[in-house]
Order: sequence, then structure tokens, then C-alpha cells
Amino acid sequence: MAARAQSRSKAARTVQRQLERYRAMRDFHVTAEPRGNGKASAPSSAAKLPFVVQKHAATRLHYDFRLGWHGVLKSWAVTKGPSYNPSDKRLAVQVEDHPMEYGGFEGAIPKGQYGGGTVMVWDFGEWTPLDDVDSGLAKGHLKFELNGKKLHGRWALVRMHGHGERPDKPNWLLIKDRDEFARQDSESAITDELPDSAMTGRSIEQIAESADTVWDSKNGLRGATAAKKSAKTKTTPAARNGSAGKAHQSSRLRKTRKAVEASGPREAFPGFIPPQLAQQSETAPNGPGWIHELKLDGYRIQIHIRSRKLRSGTQREATLLTRKGLDWTKRMPDIAHAASELPVDDAILDGEVVALNDKGIASFADLQAAFQEGQQKFLVYFAFDLLHLNGRNTRELPLTERKELLAQLLAQSKDNSLLRFSEHFLENGPDVFAHACRLGAEGIVSKLAAQKYAPGHGNAWLKTKCVQEQELVIGGFTLPSKGGHGIGALLLGYYQDGKLIYAGRSGTGFTDRARRTLRTQLDRLLQKNSSFAQLPSGAGRGAKWVKPELVAQIAFATWTRDNLVRQASFRGLREDKPAREVEREVPAAPQPTPRKSSPHKSAVKGKRAAPLRRENRKDSTVAAQFHISHPDRVLDPASGMTKLMLAEYYLGVAERMLPHVADRPLSVVRCPEGSDKPCFFQKHVGRGLPPGVNSIPVRNRKTGVKEEFLTLDSAEGLAGMAQMGVLEIHPWGSRNETLDQPDRIIFDLDPDAAVEWSTLTESATDLRKRLKKLNLTSFLKSTGGKGLHVVVPIEPEHEWPVIKKFAHEVVLRMEAEQPMLYLTKMSKAERKNRIFLDYLRNDREATAIAPFSPRARNGAPVAMTLGWNELKLASAPKYRVADFKEWRSRLTRDPWKEMAETSQRLTEELLAAVSASETKRSHRP
Repeated sequence: MAARAQSRSKAARTVQRQLERYRAMRDFHVTAEPRGNGKASAPSSAAKLPFVVQKHAATRLHYDFRLGWHGVLKSWAVTKGPSYNPSDKRLAVQVEDHPMEYGGFEGAIPKGQYGGGTVMVWDFGEWTPLDDVDSGLAKGHLKFELNGKKLHGRWALVRMHGHGERPDKPNWLLIKDRDEFARQDSESAITDELPDSAMTGRSIEQIAESADTVWDSKNGLRGATAAKKSAKTKTTPAARNGSAGKAHQSSRLRKTRKAVEASGPREAFPGFIPPQLAQQSETAPNGPGWIHELKLDGYRIQIHIRSRKLRSGTQREATLLTRKGLDWTKRMPDIAHAASELPVDDAILDGEVVALNDKGIASFADLQAAFQEGQQKFLVYFAFDLLHLNGRNTRELPLTERKELLAQLLAQSKDNSLLRFSEHFLENGPDVFAHACRLGAEGIVSKLAAQKYAPGHGNAWLKTKCVQEQELVIGGFTLPSKGGHGIGALLLGYYQDGKLIYAGRSGTGFTDRARRTLRTQLDRLLQKNSSFAQLPSGAGRGAKWVKPELVAQIAFATWTRDNLVRQASFRGLREDKPAREVEREVPAAPQPTPRKSSPHKSAVKGKRAAPLRRENRKDSTVAAQFHISHPDRVLDPASGMTKLMLAEYYLGVAERMLPHVADRPLSVVRCPEGSDKPCFFQKHVGRGLPPGVNSIPVRNRKTGVKEEFLTLDSAEGLAGMAQMGVLEIHPWGSRNETLDQPDRIIFDLDPDAAVEWSTLTESATDLRKRLKKLNLTSFLKSTGGKGLHVVVPIEPEHEWPVIKKFAHEVVLRMEAEQPMLYLTKMSKAERKNRIFLDYLRNDREATAIAPFSPRARNGAPVAMTLGWNELKLASAPKYRVADFKEWRSRLTRDPWKEMAETSQRLTEELLAAVSASETKRSHRP
């Protein structure tokens, strides 16, 4: 223990020595740059080696390239910035080491200070050394990989040995290695393509305009009080000790109280105030009368602060109340303690408690783990309104004035890591919304700036969601297919006119622990009959009914025409909302711009909310929102299909396609340069995945090692496929939560070129009839080529070998009866004039082309769901991505509509009968 402490102490002293030069070059009473205390870290997507690239508009524009190593950021000034072109050897001048905290600094360095100008966090992420770092730095040749928001792949720093360079600032070259991320001379520069902040989305001009604000990775946007102390004001000893800053804060608080007394009517402490609620909106409102806040993924909490005079001084207590007035103070004691230290007589704050994960992003799953499982999570309170202050009713004030008072009050907090001010934006709503979705936020809440606080629902507050999500009541559940203590899926509903309306199922989004915990809670609520007013045919098969008392937060793709949630995913239980109050959220109509609007300024005096970049491209709607780079790149020369057209197509068919690809491992065919250039298969996760494209761990049966496979669950993920140049999507026949139990059987009818369409259709019809005799309903799909797929949905209860054996026995019987037409072995030499009955799609890691997926072939044809009556057509129906506008109306009808509700099982009797039939055939003389 002593040796370990001694080692830590030595490392700390080393860091301090490394930062001596950095600190000697700056006056921290004037600049808001971090001094560096070794406690913070540069922004990083995980607890690994961080890197950051800061765009720095000083005497001349350059980029500061920084790698986290041994407690500091090793730093180089790159004149023209990083380049993806390996031919560009960018000059990188090594400068002084910076503190790790500097990686989160974005703001202004005052003129007259070293490096005076504007600093932007242009990119950040993790870096991985490819050789020994200390040796590489000493020898002048360091190889590494970057995994950032913008920069990816292999890079190298190579030291030069020229004349005239300063010994304290050696010259290096930053060079991109030739890998899959490298670009050619003809392609655009990454610095031109993505010029804005990777952390706040602001341009360098917008950061400069907001020179009195600074962003840091720990506290977000804050007032740069240090930067406000310009060279005009002498730094006194008192200021150095912090007393001047405290006096300034006290002065601000006195002004706050005077403002309340001047405009807020007196009132006794009102107690719990029903919260003002946001109405869901289809689109974000626009106009200067609106302000926009990020929608927080947490619990609505009202903080009540009361104080009483004692002989020993003033004692303050803070109470935390839910949206229904339940006391949750004991569940969040740290936040309550921080609120009790605010210097007020009494106050009521309105806001939301969220759990921040290790990436600094609000995680509802972590919030559930904290409240329901007692796990230690970092809970933070974001305050967005002030309802009462020091005996005055602030609810009568306009929202902007309430927020100004709130910001000034929170500036007095002793722990601003627990109590934070919810910033807002003033740009037009659609731009803010698009940017919030790109950042992975849940959405935005838009509020009329001049409105008073009005409890209940109304159109003064509107919420626009990036992903559909709402609370739904749990009315029942199914048992897990593997058995054990858990759940398979939840049966969900909402109340309408006092009746519980069925809204569909959710079988994904659960951790193993959540499944067990939910089962224990639901077992206490078991009842004999269903509480739903009505159930679709087959919806209640195998269900256990419960009293409708628990409320689940559910994310989903969309509402179907049958008023069911599609692709529903469990987010967690809501303890703060009674089941009887759960109704279906109906989006409000778009709101007009108010005639009278508040001045275009931030709620905090002298502070302008950080603007967001506006996309000026003619194709900004999709290309900008979903980060489609090189939108005009042609991916199919035969049809002229571009990357943007592919993204628009994927988004256009998302509702029909997602039920068959979401939450499944995927193999994809990528053609980043187009279908006429080399393409390649990919199933494992690589670096630099677009937003919405995720991973699922799959254990390798041979090695036992878990491998990360591609998966997605949203329209954003499909757009990400376009960004990756994916021309084919091949899903597994099983879902992520039941990898070893497929939920569909696929028969691939692959004909020789000489086989006529009429012969192929007769074969598909024959197979359908055989399956019908086994009481199995099947569905039809074209492959985008010459073949057809017959698909049988089943309950996921048998493992792959059973399903493969079943499929094999079905096609063997067909081959035995018509050996001159059918073939079940992969022998191209014998396939002439025959149809290969491919049953091998029914195996672990085997895949089949997805419905609506393009093919990496001339013309980019599409695999299409078909009705059985379409086999009567004179020729095979053909669809192409480039012609989507012409056949888009086809999506109004869905030949596979009944698949989701088709519940059929391969019973032991059925399997035995098919096996016996095959055994009898094989022994026939």
C-alpha cells in the first residue's frame, strides 16, 4: 500500500513538473483556460487514452492536436489541420504539454494573453498506440489509431530534423496511413467537410460571439468570469484569494432579490405546485418567441428549499418531490444536501434528475439501476425553472426572467456538479432539433419565452422527440422461451375513456437482471383475467395477466395503422406516474410564431445561448441530419443512384424494413466507391460507426470469444447504412435476445438461368402447399435477383440444429419427388435447368437478404415482399432504388402485414412426423 501511494505521489509530481511551462505562460486571473489539477480528464467516450483536436483562431488559424499520456496532453500545433489524404504531410510543431482538463475547453482566450483568440473542440475521442509510446516520442516516430467523432484509422507522427527550428518547439509531420479511411486527392478535406465543434455544434464565429461563455467537459456551458477580468482591471490580492469573486456573486444575488421584489407578488410558501407539462409536437416550432432546451431523459423533480432561524444560525432543508408530489428526498440525499446550501430563504426549483454515464450522457437505464437496483450512479439535477423565491411568486414572470433569476441563483451553488442550469438555444426550432438528434439526445422541449408558468398541459411548452417514446401500462407478460425466472415480452396498453386499450408487445431492451426483477414485481400482481378492453386475435396466447399498476417507459419506431407500437423496446419502469394517467400521446399541430415575442437574447443577462450551425446545402434535410458525407457520390452507375438517394430510400422504407432487420445481428455488403468498384462483406463492428449503427456481442462457438456484430434498431441506423455505403443488408434468422433460437425458417429457391419464371412460381406454390399441410403459414419475397424466398415465422423455442434439420427434410422430400427439377446440394455442375433448394440459410450466423434491401448489382434492384397472388404475373416483378418515387405507393399495402401476429410452433409431434416421413422415404427401395 505504501509503495503504491509513493508511486502515485511520484506520478503526481511528474505531472506538476510537466505543466510548469504551461502555467508560466498564462495568467489564470485573466484567462478562463484551466490551470490543471489532475482531477479531470479530456472528453472521451470511455476510460481509455483520450485525444482531442482543438481548432484555434489565434494570430492565424491552426489546429492543436493533443494525445493524453502520463497525465497530460502531449500537444502539437498543426498549421492546416489533420488530413485524411496520406499524401498530405501536415507540419505539426510540438508545444508545451497541457493539462488533461484542457481537452474540454472551448471558448475565448483574452487578447494579450498567450494564444489569445477563440478555441473550439473540433474533435475528440480515444487513441490507441501501435508501438511503445515513450520510445516513439524519444525516437521521433509514433504510430497510433484514432477513434473520434471525425478522425478514425491509423496515423503517424514523425519528427523532422531540419535547421532553424526552435529546440523547445521541434517540428513533426502528422501523416494519415493508407487504410479504409484514407481519402484521395479529389475528395474534400475533413476540415472543410466538418468545420464545427464536435462537442457543442458551434462554428468558430459563434464561439467568438459568445466570448463571455466557456464550455468545459465537466460543467458544460458556463460564464467565463475569469475571462471577464480584462487587463483593464488590476488583479488585487483579494481577487487572487477569491474574495472579489464572492463579493461579485453576492452583489448579483442582491440584484436577483431586488428584481424579484420589484416584479414578483408576495405569497406564503405555496407548497407543491402541479408541474407545467409539454405537449408532444410533430415538428419543432420556429420564431424568435421560442426558446429550446434539450429534452432530458430522467425524472421530473421539484426541489423545495425552506429555511428557519436558529440561535446557532440559519438552517436550510431541501425536499425533493416527484411530479405527483411524492417525497423522494431520501432517494437522492446528495442532491438534497447541495440544494440546501443555496443562499436563499426559500425557493422552489423545477427540473429533472438524470443519471450521467461514463460518457457524460443521460442514461435512463442507469437511472433505473440507481432507483430500483440500488446501484451507485452519478445523479445530477438540471434545473430549468424557478417557481418561488424568498417569499415572492416568480411564476407570474416571463420564462426568460425566471431563467435569469435561476441562473444567478445556481451560480451560488457550492457543488455545480450536482446542481446544473439547463441551458437553452435561440435558433429556429428545426435546426436545434436536427442538431439534438445528431448528438443522440432524446429530443428538445420548446417553450414560449414570454409566458407565465401554467401548471398542466398546454401549447406553451412543446416536446419534439428524435425517437418515438412514451409511457405505457403493463397488462400482462409472456414467459421466456428458454424457461427460468424471467419474462419473454410485456403486453402493453394505455387508457382511453376509462378503458385499457391494447398497444402491442415489447420483448427487447431488457437486461437479464431487469427480466428477473420485473418477473418478481409482476408475480405479485397476477390475476386470472385480462384487463384490456379488447385483444386482437392471438395477442393473448400464452400470456400471464396482471393488475395494470406498473408503468413502463417504451421506445418504438412508430404507431401502426392498427394502433400498435412497432419495434417496441423497454427502457425502464416509471415510478413517478400513476397507471390511470397514461394516455396515448397525440402530436399537436405545428405552432405559429407568436406575434409578440421576447427580445432575441439569452435568459442570462450578458450571455448568449450557444448557436447551432445551420446547414445551407440544398440536400440538408437528410444529408445534414444524418451526417451523409459525399451525398452526390454515385453508388450505382447503371441507374445513377447516389449516396443521398440511398439514404432517402432507406428512410422511406424504414417502417416496412425495420421489423425484419432491427435487433438482429447483420452481415452487410459495403461498396463505398460504388457497385462497379470492389465491395466487401462486413459483419463485425469496425471503427467509426455512424450514429444508430450499434453492436451486439456474439460468442464464437469454436473459440468461446465474444465478437461484436453489427446491429441496428432505428431509421437512423438505416441512414447510417447509407453513410457506410451499404448496398445489401443480410439479417440473421434470430433476434439479439434469442440468438440461438431462430424465429423464422427461410427456404431459398435459387433457379438456374434457364429456368422460366412460371416454373419457379409453380415451385414456390408447391412449397407453400406442403407447408400448409403442416399447419404452417408462409410468406413470399423476391430476392432482387432471379430467386424467391419462402419465409415461415415461428416461435423462438428451438435451437438452430433443429430448424436446419426440419428445413432439410422438407426440401429433401421435394427433391425425391421431382429429382429432375430440384437439387439440394450446392453443386453448380448439376444445377443446369434445375432449382437449388437452399436450406442452409437456417444455421447460426447464416443470413438471407432482407426485405426491401438493395442488391450490389447493376441497377441496384430491391428484394421485395410479395403477395402470393403476384406469382400469377407474366414475369418477375422488378423494383429499383432509383425508381422508388414511382413504386413508393406500394408501401401502403403490406403483404407481410400478418407476419407479426402469426404465432405458430414447430411442435414435437410435427417435427417427429416430418422426420419419420423422411426416414421412410430414405429407406424406400
